[in-house]
Amino acid sequence: MQGKMKQAIMTGIGKLEMIEADIPSIRDDEVLVQIEYVGICGSDLHYFESGAIGDYVVKPPFVLGHESGGTVVEVGKAVTHLQVGDRVAMEPGKTCGHCEFCREGKYNLCPDVIFFATPPVDGTFQEYVAHEAALCFKLPPNVDTMEGALIEPLAVGFHAAMQGDARIGQSAVVFGAGCIGIVSLLALKAMGVGDVYVVDVLQNRLDKAMELGATGVINSASQNAAEALKAALGERGCDLVIETSGAEIAAQQSIHVLKKGGTAVMVGYNSTGMVTLPMSLAMDKEITIKTVFRYRHIYPMAIKAVAEGKVNLKGIVSNVFDFDDVQTAMDHSIQNKAGIVKAVIKVAR
Repeated sequence: MQGKMKQAIMTGIGKLEMIEADIPSIRDDEVLVQIEYVGICGSDLHYFESGAIGDYVVKPPFVLGHESGGTVVEVGKAVTHLQVGDRVAMEPGKTCGHCEFCREGKYNLCPDVIFFATPPVDGTFQEYVAHEAALCFKLPPNVDTMEGALIEPLAVGFHAAMQGDARIGQSAVVFGAGCIGIVSLLALKAMGVGDVYVVDVLQNRLDKAMELGATGVINSASQNAAEALKAALGERGCDLVIETSGAEIAAQQSIHVLKKGGTAVMVGYNSTGMVTLPMSLAMDKEITIKTVFRYRHIYPMAIKAVAEGKVNLKGIVSNVFDFDDVQTAMDHSIQNKAGIVKAVIKVAR
């Protein structure tokens, strides 16, 4: 498919420009996807606001966006499982397939991953994207492309829940009610965890958590979360904690509220990269601490959960912006972090 398309490029810190670019050509193992929705991720905002995340530094012009859903408009010669017109969710990371981690099935740990919107790899704030067909997952008729775009953050939530061995009969606490905290709540509920409490400092996010199935919520800006959780859970504590906020105090409280032998799954990144934990208490309780980096082998399960009505994925969306208003979308997301749970950009008209 030849022609031109709109592409939003980051030209500097806090600056986006809409340009005209060539529609990408595809290889035999790829498909061309017309992008319909892209979620705005916290990493997009961080690159936009500061120009870097750790060692990954933006060198303009750069294209943001990695949470994507759209429709296949061209199919490579070697592709057999997709055809023109199929609506897909796009898993954004292409791995080498040959390293020890890929061979073990832990491909999210591949050191040579090529991931949308991770410098120097451009993302999906554009009308068309060429992507490996094996990483494009066909959506059922009752799952639309907005939900397809949001499969990416949902995959993080499911991976966190699975790292914690979530199951029926357990109780859990989620620290942080941003997008990843909310999708962790949704994943836990879909996996049968009965009682899930959510902790945050922003009441509007806690209200969203209650709307989407939390057993109870705690505003840690106005009360001691550990004491409130102890009152709710009893002396035993909870089976599982998923910490998504990145706040040191939340990581510390995770240890306090866990039962003996419980599991803490750390998802949120601390701004300093360093966290002090009450290790004597952790050892006395013989807890398990696990971490999360993206996800692996999750997309089919996550799509099925949405299709079967086990996850209300659209319920997390608080703001929708048109592609032509991408600068406004990013500015608003930066300036109103407290008021936004999840913002998405509608690319296709």
